[in-house]
Amino acid sequence: MTATTLVFLGTIRTGSQPGDDTTALAVRDGRIHALGDAALALAADADEVVEVGDGLLMAAFGDGHAHPLFGGLESFGPRIKGLGSVADIVSEVGRWAKEHPAAEWIVGASYDPALAPDGEFDARWLDDAVADRPVVLRADDYHTVWCNTEALRRAGVTAATEEPRLGWIVRRPDGTPLGTLREWHACDLVLDQVPARAEDELVEALRRAGDTYARAGLTWVQDAWVEPEMVDAYLAAARRGALGFRVDLAQRADPDHWRAQRERFAATRARVAAEGGELLTARTVKYFSDGVVEGGTAAMLAPYLDAPHSCGMPVWEPRALAEAVRAFDTDGFQTHIHAIGDAGVRAALDAVESAIVTNPAWDRRPVITHVQVVDPADLPRFAALGVIANFEPLWAQPDPLQTELSIPRIGAERAALQYPMGHLARDGVRLSFGSDWPVSSHVPLEGIQVAVTRRTFAGEPEAGWLPHQRLTVEEALTAATAGVAHQAGADDRLTLAPGAPADLVLLSADPRAVDPMEIRHARVLGTWLGGRPTYRKDQQGRKDPS
Repeated sequence: MTATTLVFLGTIRTGSQPGDDTTALAVRDGRIHALGDAALALAADADEVVEVGDGLLMAAFGDGHAHPLFGGLESFGPRIKGLGSVADIVSEVGRWAKEHPAAEWIVGASYDPALAPDGEFDARWLDDAVADRPVVLRADDYHTVWCNTEALRRAGVTAATEEPRLGWIVRRPDGTPLGTLREWHACDLVLDQVPARAEDELVEALRRAGDTYARAGLTWVQDAWVEPEMVDAYLAAARRGALGFRVDLAQRADPDHWRAQRERFAATRARVAAEGGELLTARTVKYFSDGVVEGGTAAMLAPYLDAPHSCGMPVWEPRALAEAVRAFDTDGFQTHIHAIGDAGVRAALDAVESAIVTNPAWDRRPVITHVQVVDPADLPRFAALGVIANFEPLWAQPDPLQTELSIPRIGAERAALQYPMGHLARDGVRLSFGSDWPVSSHVPLEGIQVAVTRRTFAGEPEAGWLPHQRLTVEEALTAATAGVAHQAGADDRLTLAPGAPADLVLLSADPRAVDPMEIRHARVLGTWLGGRPTYRKDQQGRKDPS
């Protein structure tokens, strides 16, 4: 069988170093075959030649922290994401319920928690749309749920229900539950009552997620929250050819049961390696150090301004987190810690340091993700410990979540410490970018624009929000490509070089050559995974690999 050859002609960012572009790239057997003149010489006899034109060919984007299955499942329920008022959400829930009379539960995501004062939503608002069936909606941070009265009734949540260890039941003055539940154990009171989805539905959700990623130029994703039932869905998707992206599964360590999880996590890793094919791995363990600032559950070194009695809600006691990280590090798992508050970040750094000091050296590449508020004393520790700082750059702007919820809770002094991308980059820390999709947009170019400008899409503030933390366009592109590849342990995808997998994206414009406030308007014209097109703008959807 003769190998097919694909040649690209135009501006090609190799990623080797800033400005190290080439003008031709050839792909054969799913890998980069040649660059420059050697690739150009193959164009005459190539099976396909793609003219880059005024655009840019570059390494495909990666997403260092996301939730593909959750994102795909959002399309199965009420479409509440992006709605601008409580009334609009209630109306959409009512519409969906009317169109799906057989649905036992109405489940949706992701509502904007800034739409109600203090992010507290009333069950009675949903009762106006649906009173006879349970409704449960996740906030777009996935740390909070809003449910109707029937959902609370089925879960047995009443005024007499004790506060869970990890979670808060928001209550009315008389002690009855309002309808808003925060964090793990509180949310699970209701979520554990929701019937499990069929495998076919989960596989379809992953297929939809793959199509979504391909249209955004993405080919590798860290699924940063994997429960046991999700592993079977991924393996089924891989068997059926429904998995359209590379993905590593981060199994979630439970602070109450992590010791019993060690054997199962190792068995899952081995099973995925045996059955998952070339696209699927399970080499990471995920920890939640804390919650979120907007919900008052991120772990802070000093109390919240609006709750002087509270420094948030650590999910793990710091010594227990360090013990668990050391144990799974011994088992050869990469560490991936959600840490948002300054106390949460410090506990995560302490845990990583404990593993480094205690265990034999190996290529561990620990990740701390979100990195929202960092005490200045802890900034040098990222470089010293070799920690990868995974940012969701779209969050580094003064949007309503910041101005209406986060900043009022932590105050201006701590708000000025948020998302220190520029500082860590100057320290030589490896940065990787993620989206936390469906928490926020999966489109890498949107996050890259914010990382470069620190402005909202409306252009505010003109000088940038904490402008000293801005990245250059090259730094942001690197974080979204090579930074994620480094996190993935995919050293063969750090640059476009002969022998590298041909994971590529073709953009309609070069982000380095446009007004920074226009970066997000560049369109993805094509995405290739191992040389195979998963998206072509002129051929909608995934092409048959045959």
